[in-house]
Amino acid sequence: ETFIINSPTEGSAKNWISQGLCAEKAVCVANLTVGNRRCGPHAFLIDLRDARDGCLAAGITVGDMGRKTTGNDLDNAWIEFEHVRVPKSALLNRYGDVVDGRYVPASNDVRVMDMIGQRLFTGRVAVAQAALTFTRGLFAATRAYSDGKRCAMRGDAGQFLSDVPQLNSLYATAGTQLDAMDAFVAGCEAELATCLVRGAIPPTDLTRAIAVAKIRAVETSIASCHALRQEVGSYALMAGTGFENTDFLQCCKFAEGDSRILSQKLARDAFGEFMRHKGKAPRRWSKAEVGACRRVAKTVADATRAGMGKTAAWDSAWVDVYALADAVCDRVVLERTGGRGGERARL
Repeated sequence: ETFIINSPTEGSAKNWISQGLCAEKAVCVANLTVGNRRCGPHAFLIDLRDARDGCLAAGITVGDMGRKTTGNDLDNAWIEFEHVRVPKSALLNRYGDVVDGRYVPASNDVRVMDMIGQRLFTGRVAVAQAALTFTRGLFAATRAYSDGKRCAMRGDAGQFLSDVPQLNSLYATAGTQLDAMDAFVAGCEAELATCLVRGAIPPTDLTRAIAVAKIRAVETSIASCHALRQEVGSYALMAGTGFENTDFLQCCKFAEGDSRILSQKLARDAFGEFMRHKGKAPRRWSKAEVGACRRVAKTVADATRAGMGKTAAWDSAWVDVYALADAVCDRVVLERTGGRGGERARL
């Protein structure tokens, strides 16, 4: 018995695979079809290369994503599969198996993607932490410079660049925001670790909080580093200061779930809950969430009456869709920090 791994369209290729050009093995998540039954995403352990000569296995094509503005020490590849035949043992069958030609799920109560998707949750926490760590490092290095940089024209108002009021204020404000985000992300990490140790599926409120942590940690980092760049003059242009690596935060923005896509999911989930409540505010919701949902509902209804399809109607409300996602993020942070989340960084 064998499985055939196939990516028939450009959209079904695997992109931005770290170490994809040199890896010998890979875990590929693909939609499993058994007979005429579509069984959803499942993981397969695949030999990308022949162990004897290192050549790519038949039907596998890889290519470089191209030179990047940062992180070129890490290769990122696209990978395509053309009717690649793998043994039945390639299926990582902890959550679902094929027995005597029939698909047998490990549990009928939980979707397979919810089980194998836990890798994304740990990844999102890691990305949030990486963004915050980068930002703290940049601020520390810049502070060390500005503390020693004399400003001769300042008279008795403080002799160093760090004494300039807008920069001094930024250091304080960013420090508060980073402290709050560190605490928020650490709380998500601790709860997720408990679930993983117990072998339990993370509850919905935790997976939502992890998405918020990834979005807000990266947003806070990008906004803080951009603001810092504006206040330290030509220093930010110099190689070796760390500012030349700020595109790392752009990597964080799309890694482990693009922040825009995560925001879309937050908004869709919230809007669905709003509609199930027949337009009434669900418990603990903010006025901003309710208001955004009402505006989305009106825009979508108007677009539908005008003949737009479902996706086009939703897209027509994109401003309020993202406003809804922001409001959800605000509430989640507020609930989990007891109001100690600090002001939200805006790009």
